[in-house]
Amino acid sequence: MLSKWNLCWSCIHNKAIDFLQTGGAPSCSFSGLREEGPGKSSEEPLWREGRGQEELLCLGAGRQCLASPRPCLCPCLTAPPFPGWSLALLGQQYLDILTSWYCSFQACCDSGDCRISNNFTGLESDLSVQLHGQHLARELVLTTVRGYLELPRPDKALALSFHGWSGTGKNFVARLLAENLYRDGLRSDCVKTFIATLHFPHLKYVDLYKEKLTSQIKETQKRCRQTLFIFDEAEKLHPGLLEALRPHLERQAPENHRVESPKTIFLFLSNLGGNTINEAVLRLLQAGGAREEIRLEQLVSRLRAEIAESADTAFGHSCLVKENLIDFLIPFLPLEYRHVRLCARDAFLSRGLPYTEEALDQIAKMMVYIPKEEQLFSSQGCKSVSQRINYFLP
Repeated sequence: MLSKWNLCWSCIHNKAIDFLQTGGAPSCSFSGLREEGPGKSSEEPLWREGRGQEELLCLGAGRQCLASPRPCLCPCLTAPPFPGWSLALLGQQYLDILTSWYCSFQACCDSGDCRISNNFTGLESDLSVQLHGQHLARELVLTTVRGYLELPRPDKALALSFHGWSGTGKNFVARLLAENLYRDGLRSDCVKTFIATLHFPHLKYVDLYKEKLTSQIKETQKRCRQTLFIFDEAEKLHPGLLEALRPHLERQAPENHRVESPKTIFLFLSNLGGNTINEAVLRLLQAGGAREEIRLEQLVSRLRAEIAESADTAFGHSCLVKENLIDFLIPFLPLEYRHVRLCARDAFLSRGLPYTEEALDQIAKMMVYIPKEEQLFSSQGCKSVSQRINYFLP
């Protein structure tokens, strides 16, 4: 095991000292950190008279980051600079660079990569409290993602495909996953989101899109040992792009049985199959069944059939579906009046605003419900609910 001084000289000194001499300064006071070893104060400031740049760096490298829930944000750039160092140059880019240096040491945080949090307790809580009317998605997402990420050497990427009408929570669950698996959520270097009509809009550039998509996936996987790729409007992806994803979803022989394999999750979000899901749920409710008693096997076979038979999209005819490269099709059920009320309540709470039961009812009644006779399901799910609360602000 290298000592702190060896770590300093071998890993930090050569990388950082030139940078610091150009005008940047590391933190001079690290709140929430402790220096390893007996007799060290947990709040001892790194900066004091007589400490040089090299010593400062070494002391920082030997400390362990304890901050939570955002571990490893060790450097703060607010302390008094050394003579000749300019505060005007200090900023977020320096914080990011210094954070990367500290996070390169395995002692920095339990996962070994401080960008990765894998907060399964938080994910379970968020799905239980914030996701309404989706007991199947809640159980499947939590079980499959946690099970996959706890595997030491998975032989393929995890591919989940979310299906259901707009506003039922597909994008919301994708965001919750990003926020609980990664320190910076959707902004993480380890997370990439692609929207079919935004990122791949022109048919004539498909070859260019394929090359760029493949490059981005490989670069992200090289940068992060655990990655998340989200494809929104998946039913609108060109067949060539779907085929380009095949190598990333096929089973891979592990290169080294002694080390953990890289882990990748692909999420495909689609409205495809929404009508089939809604019809199945409607029949079950009309037959006197309870929504929460609906089981996955009652929906998946019908969902798979509609996806495979759809003539308007290449998704169902792609290798992803035909070769079973997607591990789970996850149905998102249509939302009812009571679920829309809960969405309205959450929208008020997220903005720190008071609400009344009457306001929640009024917002829920603004939505259009179908079928025309039963008026059971919101045609837009909870989409636009957060905008509608503006009508009730003082």
